[in-house]
Amino acid sequence: MRPRISNSLIGYDRDNICHPMDVLYNQTLRQLDKAFRRLEAMVPPPQRMRHGNSFVFRYTEKSVQQAVIQKLARMVSGLHAARLLCNNGFLQEQGAIQRLLDETHEDIWFLAFGVIHNDITQLHRDYLDAFYKEEFDPETGEALLDRPMPPRRKIRAYLSRLQEQPNDPSSAVRLYHTIYSGYSGYIHGASSHIMDMWGGDPPQFHIHSMAGTPRHDVHRYDLYNPFFRAILSFALAANAFDDEKLSATLRAFNLEFDRLSGRNEAYRNSSSRRA
Repeated sequence: MRPRISNSLIGYDRDNICHPMDVLYNQTLRQLDKAFRRLEAMVPPPQRMRHGNSFVFRYTEKSVQQAVIQKLARMVSGLHAARLLCNNGFLQEQGAIQRLLDETHEDIWFLAFGVIHNDITQLHRDYLDAFYKEEFDPETGEALLDRPMPPRRKIRAYLSRLQEQPNDPSSAVRLYHTIYSGYSGYIHGASSHIMDMWGGDPPQFHIHSMAGTPRHDVHRYDLYNPFFRAILSFALAANAFDDEKLSATLRAFNLEFDRLSGRNEAYRNSSSRRA
């Protein structure tokens, strides 16, 4: 008998039997939640700002660290969403969320390494200007249509040149692009991705859920990846916040997560480096 989900904060259907990895995912989300609250407390909080006839909350300092906090918030929310979608068989939508998470992961590394290496470039400044730009004028409510976000290829090129990058720059860029492109079909509705919904006896499009289909096991297996990468992103963010203790704790948890999942790739690699 597989264990049932018991974490009431997650909000899943208690009548559904969950996958064995759910216990590990629960532990991961608790670790990330604690880490997030600890890092969040290190930056000035958002302030109430007038917006038309109402108000919104904004970070008035618009710092790199505050941008990282917002990206981390979106990452944890995205992990919850991907997990809910996977558990309920909405695999196309899970793939779309995982593309979002992949981009968020790149953004966090791009910003965090700029702080860690004391290397806030013009590319970082352009990114932050676009990131903090409002969608609507707070006084008139008119749409501010121009958001000149730096091209993704430039962010990947920056990451590929880092001294921490184990591959040559061209290989790293190709790897980033391959992962990104592989999930883009879920965002843009590519035919090859949509046709994964077709099957069964009689064959038909599974438009209510793909739970129990062969594709479900593939996407359950793949869910490990955004969780694994999120732990590393949080560890790197902790470095950017000069919280070495938290970073070390998260990196140790990342190895344990990998070992307990049965994948063991990062665990073996770490062991070989220490040998």
